[in-house]
Amino acid sequence: MDKNKLHSLLIIEDDKKLASLLTIFFEKYEFNVTVEYKGDKGLTHALTSQPDFILLDLMLPVMDGFSICRALQNRFNGIILVLTASDEEMDHVSLLEMGAHDFIQKPINPRIILARMRNLIRLTTAVSASEEAASPKTNIQHGKLKLNPTLRCAYLDQQSVTLTDSEFDVLWLLASRADSIVSRDELYQTVLGREFDGLDRAIDNKIVGLRKKVDDNVGPHQRIITVRGKGYLFVPYGWE
Repeated sequence: MDKNKLHSLLIIEDDKKLASLLTIFFEKYEFNVTVEYKGDKGLTHALTSQPDFILLDLMLPVMDGFSICRALQNRFNGIILVLTASDEEMDHVSLLEMGAHDFIQKPINPRIILARMRNLIRLTTAVSASEEAASPKTNIQHGKLKLNPTLRCAYLDQQSVTLTDSEFDVLWLLASRADSIVSRDELYQTVLGREFDGLDRAIDNKIVGLRKKVDDNVGPHQRIITVRGKGYLFVPYGWE
């Protein structure tokens, strides 16, 4: 994400006074702001316009924020920040696992939201630059596993493996660093564009899903190994 460009922001919030205040604040900082007051219309706008950021309220008419997050998984390329009055840890974990990048506790302080956005812009910009410099554009092959980064396809023993975008990104990063431990911090920043908080299980869950799809779901694992307290290790000879 280019930190110097004019960013687009979709606010999905049924409190019209709050939505108006947020619009005035972010337009002052040169965001291109659109507001939707109903969940279903917000989802449609998000999918068709693909804004850089979404500020998403949880309690919405027609379709709630949880359902919107779930529907946007693997279909939205921007950053989702959830506005919530809930202090339930499980709600926050569920939202992060469904693709939200961060959550903002109500009552809302627009300056805190802006600071979080700027931090996420810095993270995604740094990750994009690192990937462009370090990631090869050619196929990766280890034994029976072949990854095509252009088509974002994976093949195992010449059979196509159906992966989500984020699962492919995890497997690509691990395979490109074969025989080296990739930390959870790096996986979170590279794949999800956010920092690992020590509690979030999103990457662990993606690893579980990956192992099932590449026939490595029964321990002891031979292809993608968990290195306790450090991260994950892709074993190249495990794919022979």
